[in-house]
Amino acid sequence: MRKRLNDSVSLKAIELLEELNRVGSMQEAGRNLGLSAPAASQQLKNLEAALGHTLLNHNRRPLELSTAGRAYLKHVQAALQHLRQGANELSLANVHHLKSLRIGIIDDFDSEVTPRLTAALANVLTPSELTLTTKTSLQIIQDISARKLDLGIAAQPHDLPEGISETPILKDPFLLAVPRGLLTKPPSSIDELDELSFLRYEKTQLLGRLISGHLSRLRLSPKGWIEVDSNQAIFGLIASGVGWAITTPVGFLSTRRFHEKVDLFPLPFAAFSRTISLYRNDDWMPEIAENIAERLRAILQLHMVDPGKAAFPWLDETLIILQDQPSYFNKPNKSA
Repeated sequence: MRKRLNDSVSLKAIELLEELNRVGSMQEAGRNLGLSAPAASQQLKNLEAALGHTLLNHNRRPLELSTAGRAYLKHVQAALQHLRQGANELSLANVHHLKSLRIGIIDDFDSEVTPRLTAALANVLTPSELTLTTKTSLQIIQDISARKLDLGIAAQPHDLPEGISETPILKDPFLLAVPRGLLTKPPSSIDELDELSFLRYEKTQLLGRLISGHLSRLRLSPKGWIEVDSNQAIFGLIASGVGWAITTPVGFLSTRRFHEKVDLFPLPFAAFSRTISLYRNDDWMPEIAENIAERLRAILQLHMVDPGKAAFPWLDETLIILQDQPSYFNKPNKSA
């Protein structure tokens, strides 16, 4: 016979446990979920009583989950992920009336994100109505402006053409990628990499322009370079020991076959990042665009942000989802 959950196990309490693990503060976790600190504390006590286990090490600051808490959290995160995914898929239901939907997506997302977003949209659109094409960020912005695309998922340009709206989705920090085993610790300077070529993205690409502009501002000039036009080529050359590159976690995570031959480190100079956003013309259905943005955030959290931070904890708060939405299940209760 299937065991029923105790009535004291509320969805709010489960979300609270996840948030406590993230922020380490009862007050902050409660505030993020629309609860006062006393109300949040009571939610946790109810959950602990229902489970018969202490879930927090209450004498630690910042708060830490106990062994039982960490074990339970794995199941909590899996359950919440399924619920959020379901909520996002339902939120896409109002695109069914569209006769066509044309989306341009940067190639960084080809292997992990594009197939999942396509599957989510295909559930509510017939295949003939949905067109997804891979383009550079600059091409995507140009095609939206020319109304050749309805939506675009691209890196934020320096100047956005008039009449285009932006919904920020992801902060993607730049980092150092080198052949596996070349360094035993983060370098103090790029001079330590002089024996290898600097692999740079073509300057016709926004990624290449962002990196070149940052290096120029810092008056840094890597010695020797090879210009490449794709993530696959960049990481293939790194894995072969040919050179090193400045790239991003998203770029790395989209090239899984090279992971065992590439090491990542923080930059040995001033940090910088790019913003990946959803773009549309100002007069193109904002509610549908936001629904798709929410689904995209969920996919990126699960398949980019979480794996990235698990593999490289030092990414910390530099690789993050932007404009996270409130809980899908409980609206903030200001009176709690």
